[in-house]
Amino acid sequence: MSHELRTPLNSILILGQQLTENPDGNLTGKQVEFARTIHGAGTDLLNLISDILDLSKIESGTVTVDAEEILTSSLLETVGRPFRHEAENRHLSFSIDVDANLARSMVTDSKRLQQVLKNLLSNAFKFTADGGVSLTVSAAVGGWSAEHPILNAAPAVVAFEVSDTGIGIPQDKQKLIFEAFQQADAGTSRKYGGTGLGLAISRELAALLGGEIHLRSAPSKGSTFTLYLPLKYAGPSVALRPQTQPIQMSQTSAPSLQASGTQERVIEQLPDDRLDLEPGDTILLIVEDDPHYARVLIDLARDKGFKVLVASRGAEALDLAKQFQPSAVSLDVFLPDMLGWTVLSQLKHNPLTRHIPVQIITLDEDRQHALARGAFSFVNKPTTTEGVSAALSQIKEYARPRRKRLLIVEDNAAEQLSITELLGHEDIEIVTSGTGAGALATLRENPCDCVVLDLRLPDMSGFEVLDQIRKDETLSNIPVVVFTGRELSAEEDAELHTMARSIVVKGVESPERLLDETSLFLHRVITELPVEKQRMLEKLNSSDEDLIGKTALLVDDDARNIFALSSVLERRGMKVLTATTGHEAISLVESNPKIAIVLMDIMMPQMDGYQTIGAIRQNPAFARLPIIALTAKAMKGDREKCLEAGASDYLAKPVNTEQLLLAIRMWLHR
Repeated sequence: MSHELRTPLNSILILGQQLTENPDGNLTGKQVEFARTIHGAGTDLLNLISDILDLSKIESGTVTVDAEEILTSSLLETVGRPFRHEAENRHLSFSIDVDANLARSMVTDSKRLQQVLKNLLSNAFKFTADGGVSLTVSAAVGGWSAEHPILNAAPAVVAFEVSDTGIGIPQDKQKLIFEAFQQADAGTSRKYGGTGLGLAISRELAALLGGEIHLRSAPSKGSTFTLYLPLKYAGPSVALRPQTQPIQMSQTSAPSLQASGTQERVIEQLPDDRLDLEPGDTILLIVEDDPHYARVLIDLARDKGFKVLVASRGAEALDLAKQFQPSAVSLDVFLPDMLGWTVLSQLKHNPLTRHIPVQIITLDEDRQHALARGAFSFVNKPTTTEGVSAALSQIKEYARPRRKRLLIVEDNAAEQLSITELLGHEDIEIVTSGTGAGALATLRENPCDCVVLDLRLPDMSGFEVLDQIRKDETLSNIPVVVFTGRELSAEEDAELHTMARSIVVKGVESPERLLDETSLFLHRVITELPVEKQRMLEKLNSSDEDLIGKTALLVDDDARNIFALSSVLERRGMKVLTATTGHEAISLVESNPKIAIVLMDIMMPQMDGYQTIGAIRQNPAFARLPIIALTAKAMKGDREKCLEAGASDYLAKPVNTEQLLLAIRMWLHR
């Protein structure tokens, strides 16, 4: 179902976004507005699908509760922040009141409780045109159902009361609104939109947390929803609600779903410190979908003095990095929705997150791949506690505020001056050397964070300097950017790439590229550089020079997807070939040596994406051809299957255009 719903959505979102951007400037303002509306409606539909899947997961019993101690004040601050803006914009009052006698903290699932409170508050604002909304939190001694086993047995109960001065709900509709797809004004003359899923999900989550929701309301008098929860989570109260036939069906069919291996992968949400952050905290973002390994990382990071944020998916990690600006990131390569390489690439392409040091957890043979893409360091997996602990100490030391040190090795005084002028700013200290021996002495006396190296030096060649750096264990991790004005021969290029297994080497031709690469390896905060340098980097990183003239093969049996993705790629100067079956794709790859990248849909009739990728990879000539698999939803085993079949990367549908372009740029640039 997930696949069938998301495939047409893919086209709606991609084409809607393309038209909204109006790249050719040939749409009127009204037409752009139409396109924006189409994109907005598609996004709403995507959220609706997520809600339905949420509800079905709760009903089938696959949602787990992660109870942890949370500070009530932090929770309410997080929940209330977005609604303050809405209240200001709509000239409504909004207040949050907490009973002075209430305990400072409670034990429950923070994420689920936030979801319920946000649902109740957004409902209150939606149905309130005048007056205001209030959230009151207090200790409760009664008010819940008389036969409620969990609340009756709880030593203490908390009541979260959301009141509004809105339209109110008639008595005969008050039970109905907690059912999915039902609303108080559900007749043919409905004034208010929405699906009615928010309250259905809230009721299920309240039961999951061991509590329940009550409603007091009268037409034109407003409404008060009260969520009662035990102060300390003691298990769910789901058994209270009579199970309806559809839910029993979904439970009986669950084993067969699991047996077929297509049940959606349920990832355990681990408690982190996002509600307990203060200015000046050293924050580590842990991106890891294995809960056991994540727990080890969390404990070790806290021992090192980090506050911790945890994400199990790539998209969530990117959002958290932008929102919280962590001091460092620990990133696993295998994630459910995208490869860690795609996450690293997006972090390093965004000026707001580019400076954050990323420690990537991967295999030894991927070390160079990680460092060349701007990772600060890498940790071998599987690893030891001591290894992780040492790596965390290293990244914490690196992340502390200080001026980074850059060594420029260049014997021409005028060239040395121009490079210093190009790269210099108050955030870094620049040291220079005119000889290879001088450069090595400088590095051994006082460590540097990055080296810019010319290959022609008076006393030794740049290759000899690189060889010396590689052999010295204390220097071998320093990123070196090769800046040379001359064309390298094929032999020299090959020699540089053999050295690149243990040292980061980039052949850089333009000043913009030099600024870009050194900024990446020095983890400079781009937004704090002078405006003209920011402009240089912006122009370079939004460039499609790696895409222009390259040929992409799109493999998909859905004509809408082919049309949507072709238009995105052709707009950026790519040539696009298309195939609607696996056999057609294989013959196109074999007969077109110019194909630079393949985008492969996984679900196709007769020969699926896995089989097609496997068949292409059987030919040694295509061993290094980048193939990006597009999966409708990263189900259990999907990503492993993609990579086992030979995919270079995978992205979950609906495909985000920017993510797709970043992945293509990354593989083509490589």
